[in-house]
Amino acid sequence: MASKAALAAVDFTRIYSTLGLGKDTIAALQAFRKRHGDAQRIQSQYASQPTTVDLAHYRSVLKNKAIVDEAEKVLKDFKVVTYDVAAHIKAIETFEAKAVEKAQATAAQIDVELKELQATLANIEEARPFEDLTVEDVGNAHPRILEAVETMVTKGKWTVPGYKEKFGDLSLM
Repeated sequence: MASKAALAAVDFTRIYSTLGLGKDTIAALQAFRKRHGDAQRIQSQYASQPTTVDLAHYRSVLKNKAIVDEAEKVLKDFKVVTYDVAAHIKAIETFEAKAVEKAQATAAQIDVELKELQATLANIEEARPFEDLTVEDVGNAHPRILEAVETMVTKGKWTVPGYKEKFGDLSLM
């Protein structure tokens, strides 16, 4: 009974959203909850049914007493079959191990991304404003720009290709 009360108190939609579970994990949990609910309903349905057989009633109703005697003998000789659930438990443990492994991998990946984002944020906060940058700073950050400018100056090119097309001719003459 305590497990039913605990199950009713759990808000699974909030758990799914706050833990950031993957789609596969959420689908597997929902399928497991559905199978569990179905099994509980079937078990309660069978538990409410009577389990005894009134053989005296059948002896009084049926003319052929040998059938009732045979049924009584079968019922007395009946032994409950036990099933080996070790395979099912092993499958559940395997599923649990995979789920834990995926959760740990996800946590590790999130930690790495979080560190990268913190480093990027620190870099952004420490960066100088655009107005304070000099040509030397840009050249040091991207040496290819300095090489391209030096090549253009040595070849006598004083205009940047595509500049007039993009920004227009701003010369007054």
